[in-house]
Amino acid sequence: MQQAVNSGENTRLIVLISVVATIGGFLFGFDSGVINGTQDGLHQTFKSGEWMQGFEIASMLLGCAFGAFSAGRLADRLGRRNVLIVSAVLFLLSAIGAGAAPSSAMFIIARVLGGFAVGAASVISPAYIAEVAPARYRGRLATVQQIAIISGLTAAFLSNYLLAATAGASTEPLWAGHAAWRWMFWMQAVPSLLFLVLLLAIPESPRYLMVKRRKDEALQVLGRLFGAAEAQAKLAEIDASLSTDHHRPRLSDLRDKASGSVRPIVWVGIGLATFQQLVGINVVFYYGAVLWQAVGFSENDALLINILSGALSIGACIVTVLLIDRIGRKPLLWVGSAGMAVALALLVSSFASGSLVDGRLQLPGGMGTLALVAANAYVVFFNVSWGPVMWVMLGEMFPNQIRGSALAVAGAAQWTANFAVTVTFPILLAAIGLAATYSLYLVAAVISVFFVLRFVHETKGKELEQMEG
Repeated sequence: MQQAVNSGENTRLIVLISVVATIGGFLFGFDSGVINGTQDGLHQTFKSGEWMQGFEIASMLLGCAFGAFSAGRLADRLGRRNVLIVSAVLFLLSAIGAGAAPSSAMFIIARVLGGFAVGAASVISPAYIAEVAPARYRGRLATVQQIAIISGLTAAFLSNYLLAATAGASTEPLWAGHAAWRWMFWMQAVPSLLFLVLLLAIPESPRYLMVKRRKDEALQVLGRLFGAAEAQAKLAEIDASLSTDHHRPRLSDLRDKASGSVRPIVWVGIGLATFQQLVGINVVFYYGAVLWQAVGFSENDALLINILSGALSIGACIVTVLLIDRIGRKPLLWVGSAGMAVALALLVSSFASGSLVDGRLQLPGGMGTLALVAANAYVVFFNVSWGPVMWVMLGEMFPNQIRGSALAVAGAAQWTANFAVTVTFPILLAAIGLAATYSLYLVAAVISVFFVLRFVHETKGKELEQMEG
């Protein structure tokens, strides 16, 4: 990390409180990934049909959409830190409830609660980091959020693998007579409790405090982060960005006052959020075990492949940390889109070469290896680009006055697209097969290249007060 320009800047504190905020990302990843290894247990326990099982898996995403939409406005009213505290409590309740659920309905309720927490953390954690970090390394700190998400996914995959291996299978009894798949959910209670405790030690966002006109508190926080001399200058910058309009943030702020239409920057945010999901990445994260079993791998091998994908994803995110504040956000996005398109094309080709044998897709010759390599290349390209960069940009691209409201809309769009892709995958898989289904994600990846080149503007090195809407 670059040497601090201001000698009063407390870089260590900024990094520490950013890391605490990213635990929300870890839980986001864990909550998303844990479902991957529990599907056999859910099917056996709740006797769900194809459509219902898809809904059980995707139900969390309904909570995510509502959580993301509500979190921005709640954060404008209650504060960024307080919304993260609420999220930590809901993560804890969801972990306990999903593991203990006696019925499909109770399981869905628990997952929707967890989804609200995921949705809220997904938009508020990067926004909080953006509001406390200096512009010159804000991108790197916000990218740690994606590393935390992928670390959470990988931790869930590893936990699922170890628990299933210990019990013999995910459906077999483990400790206290409860099936291993239930313990997969209960494991999340540990990081949830840690997140809750650590959140009590970090300060509120100074930009939120200024929006609420709590100048003395904002100055105190800025002093802790940047030193007394720099704090006054920062306070003046934030105040100037808000000086023309002191009203409480509201959704109507997203419309341009002159034209009455939605501001272009909001549409760009919605586009970024939606394309991140339309490329189909969460099909790999949520259905990875099912996918690899569908092309001939055992449950044990499929869970190991998930761990490999998670490790590669973390490595890709580390590359992004090194590059995002050097080459910028936009180049990473379009290169990532192009790379995903090529990888998806190879994946579609390998799936198209297969034939069904006893209900499973068998791939000839080296096509199974090609599918595995292409899928992991796809995951790497996503996690070096759209995975972290979309969240970084949503946290920083909007002007102060509309940040909460714009995050609410973009976050809701992201999770709605996530839900649509996730709930339709098992249906599409049964109706048109793997090759045709992945072709849809390929088309989205190709379109996303042109979207980035035409509509996305670079935010590297800009202070939040310089963002225009």
